[in-house]
Amino acid sequence: MMTKWAVLVCLIALLLASVYLFYSKVENFFVFFPESTLDPTPKTFHLTHKEVFFDTGDGKRLHGWFFPQKKEAPVILFCHGNAGNISGRLDNIRLLLEKGFAVFIFDYRGYGKSGGKPSEKGIYMDGLAAYDYLVEKEHFSSNKIILFGRSLGAAVAIEIAVQKDIKAIIIESGFTSTKGMAKSMFVFMPFSWFLPANYNNLAKIAHIKAPKLIIHGDEDNLVPFSMGEKLFAASKEPKHFYAIRGAGHNNTYAVGGEEYFKRIAAFAGNLGP
Repeated sequence: MMTKWAVLVCLIALLLASVYLFYSKVENFFVFFPESTLDPTPKTFHLTHKEVFFDTGDGKRLHGWFFPQKKEAPVILFCHGNAGNISGRLDNIRLLLEKGFAVFIFDYRGYGKSGGKPSEKGIYMDGLAAYDYLVEKEHFSSNKIILFGRSLGAAVAIEIAVQKDIKAIIIESGFTSTKGMAKSMFVFMPFSWFLPANYNNLAKIAHIKAPKLIIHGDEDNLVPFSMGEKLFAASKEPKHFYAIRGAGHNNTYAVGGEEYFKRIAAFAGNLGP
């Protein structure tokens, strides 16, 4: 007959096994907050653009907007965060266009007009397909492509940079991994040691040879500022760190103001032809 301690150990083991087995589904529930309505649109800001549909390696149809510039301009491949869709980033894009960048922003599967349901593996495939679109359809060479990943998008941009040749990568408000995030959140802290390190940006960033600009608000109450510092410490030269004083998670470019865009333009301008 099992003792009370044995029963307790079995129950704990069952609980931990359940957490581990179903963690990916629970993780997706807490990670992705897609919206389907595109409002505003580029026309709202009077922005010249091309509406784009392209396919992923596993047959998902994705949607994005391409904003052209002069032929010699570099292009920013914009990987957005976990909530909303591409329409919520148009003001940011407008200001990047004013600095002379071409921009391609796309929605992950399940966001906006893009088909499918999001997952870690899925959004990585989406990012790689967006890169391939720029190379194959818009005829950008790899040394013209600057990846920009904000928050969840940092994981997508980092995955692309590990697999593809690029000019540079900008990581803004990026986290180390979901395991790291769990350790920083009181409700998940007791289980964090047992959870897998999904979206493992900290491990991957060391493999990126391209120049890196890491941006983080020092008052980010969602992704701790220390995570930006850890990503910077783990990355190899050439690298730059830009701490935005007084900025939280979602207002970096608003708080940074003109200095924010000057930093990005200077970073891109110092990369050579």
